[in-house]
Amino acid sequence: MCRWLRLTSSPTAIEVAVNAPRAPLMPLDDALARLLAHINPLTGTESVATFDADGRVLARDIVSDLQVPAFDNSAMDGYAVRSADVAAPGSVLRVTQRIAAGHTGQALQAGEAARIFTGAPVPPGADAVVMQEEAEVLAAPADGVPQVRLSSAVRAGQWVRRSGEDVTRGTTVLAAGLRLGPAELGLAASLGLSHLPVAPRPRVALFSTGDELVMPGDVPPEALPPGAIYNSNRFFLKALLHRMGCEVSDLGIVPDQRDATVAALKTAADHHDLILTSGGVSVGEEDHVKPAVQALGQLDLWQISMKPGKPLAYGHVRRSTQPGLAHFVGLPGNPVSSYITFLLMVRPLLLQLQGASRLMVPSLQLPAHFDWPKGDKRREFLRVRRNDQGGLDLFPNQSSGVLTSVAWGDGVVDNPAGQTIAHGDVVRFLPFAEWLS
Repeated sequence: MCRWLRLTSSPTAIEVAVNAPRAPLMPLDDALARLLAHINPLTGTESVATFDADGRVLARDIVSDLQVPAFDNSAMDGYAVRSADVAAPGSVLRVTQRIAAGHTGQALQAGEAARIFTGAPVPPGADAVVMQEEAEVLAAPADGVPQVRLSSAVRAGQWVRRSGEDVTRGTTVLAAGLRLGPAELGLAASLGLSHLPVAPRPRVALFSTGDELVMPGDVPPEALPPGAIYNSNRFFLKALLHRMGCEVSDLGIVPDQRDATVAALKTAADHHDLILTSGGVSVGEEDHVKPAVQALGQLDLWQISMKPGKPLAYGHVRRSTQPGLAHFVGLPGNPVSSYITFLLMVRPLLLQLQGASRLMVPSLQLPAHFDWPKGDKRREFLRVRRNDQGGLDLFPNQSSGVLTSVAWGDGVVDNPAGQTIAHGDVVRFLPFAEWLS
């Protein structure tokens, strides 16, 4: 039963709002699924130099046209031999040729060995390589052909890298949707690929709202006006967007004015795939983002059961100069809330725009070297750092405004709602390195 602040036969709108039941907070997983349901991969494909493809998402399967290695080659510096000639330790063979990488040898005859170096093709007739540490070079006999004594018996195939043992012709070696890293680029190069087909970069417009925001360098700390704060969110958001392979347009700080906000959104929608803001999506009189987005498209305000975080705005803005729309995401204004919400919500959105096959980061199970005696009603993401004992230390101040906790930490503990933690409990750890790679 509602209790009115004063007796009245006709409650006012304010009284109704005060006494209206609050909508339940949306579980984080449900919010992410709801968000991603709106995101279709960008169309088109770009061809980029393999040298420049780090972090890009592969648009098509890469099928090998060749074997890797292309030929049987030596895995060691040593001697190529016929294993049948070295059935017992102490066998002596004549060294009839020398084969360096990039050169080919002649067929090996019975009783012969070839001096060979790592990567060089194994000559016809040879089926094994003996490392040079297991060989003793003997004085050349009268015919002048060097000899070598081998200290152990030889097994067929030893120290030989077989053709195709890494990659077989006709196999898919890199699948569409893979986010390319250094190892994948090296593998592509080993197949002779100078360019790779990748998804387009998401075009992201970034701006901040708030008359209280001041850019570092514009005003020295000692002259900062009362109530003003330096704009930190735009710096880490821009860096995070670049790490996700985005083309970023920094539209600066938009004044807390309805017309200015509408104009910024119109410009951004026409030339970008995503508009990202921080702050300005609540219901205050100076928060103009919500009505501006609603006037140009559609907006949903979600209250997510997570801490730090909770408020998130998602919607779209119609383009005025071309068909289609731009996605809109409004992040919370508190720095840590904005940072963590980006990692949990915006990062998967950007990966899905690029057609990535893997959207989530893997977690680790590590022991907590701290106590958390009172769990919150929301799912918590506690800033922690790994220690030399293999456990996790907790940053002492978990406030959503303390950006120091993110700079100090190397990840977060994903703590379920209502869950307490005792020293030694195994917890779910999400490393920042996985999110930022």
